[in-house]
Amino acid sequence: MQKIEHFLEKLIFAGRWLLAPLYLGLLATLLPILYRFYHSFWHMISHITSLSSSQITLQVLELLDTVLLGNLIIIILFAGYENFVSKISVAEGAKDRPHWMGHVDYSGLKIKLIGSLVAISVIELLKDFMQEANFDAKREGWRIGIHITFVISGVLFAVMDNIADRHKSER
Repeated sequence: MQKIEHFLEKLIFAGRWLLAPLYLGLLATLLPILYRFYHSFWHMISHITSLSSSQITLQVLELLDTVLLGNLIIIILFAGYENFVSKISVAEGAKDRPHWMGHVDYSGLKIKLIGSLVAISVIELLKDFMQEANFDAKREGWRIGIHITFVISGVLFAVMDNIADRHKSER
């Protein structure tokens, strides 16, 4: 019976590698994001003389939004892979290794995720408010409500993690 248990535990532990193809797929999602960034950038540069100041600002906000999305994917990719599959040993000792890599646990990943979602949400709201011609109060009310939900969720995640950390340190 102990041999069966040992085999099952080895199989379950090895099962984490089934996540690896998902992380490769996540890495591949950076390609359309990269295309979107440079397509938007080229559009802005090629029309720079005909764009107003507010249109340039909107274009830059679009670029920022795209960069934040790419950053979010990298955070989830690195932290998720290291937490659930395997340590990224090729990054050990690399001088350009992100300082947070290897230190973000599942709790930290949630906080980084919600923080990125709040940043993306606020940029989308700012873009909407700058496009006064297309302003739809009902739609914007919903978007503000969703943004506030993200903010409240982030605060609640942080409070719960703080309580859990305090509870761990008391043991």
